[in-house]
Amino acid sequence: KKTDIIGATNSSFEYLKTRSSKLVNFEIQSLDKEVYVNLNPQLYSWTIENLVKNAIDAMKGKGDLKLMISQNEKQVFINISDTGKGIPKNQFQKIFEPGYTTKKRGWGLGLSLAKRIIEDYHNGKIKVLKSEIGKGTTIQISLKTV
Repeated sequence: KKTDIIGATNSSFEYLKTRSSKLVNFEIQSLDKEVYVNLNPQLYSWTIENLVKNAIDAMKGKGDLKLMISQNEKQVFINISDTGKGIPKNQFQKIFEPGYTTKKRGWGLGLSLAKRIIEDYHNGKIKVLKSEIGKGTTIQISLKTV
């Protein structure tokens, strides 16, 4: 349904902030207005939670986590950046495949589900915007505005 993406993103991010380690510095750069997209709030919130938890894992529980929301005429962009271990360029596509994981536990389904939620269900895009080994990663979600 038509939903303000700014409010939905901020509330998911704030919720996670209250439940995360104080060693993680949460920062949000958002737009001071409402931006509407067609959204399933529960699925979107789960996606944000998965990306934030992956970022915290990549930083081994301490570092800077930044969420930035921007837009152009037709789209809104949600960037989630961390100061974690980074992803090699040759893995940028692979991380979204079912079963891919660098963790000792887990099924490697989080990012593949996130991709399905954003791309198949919301008709958007999700990708590794940039990543540098030892410096961190930025994942970008883009959705069409309505």
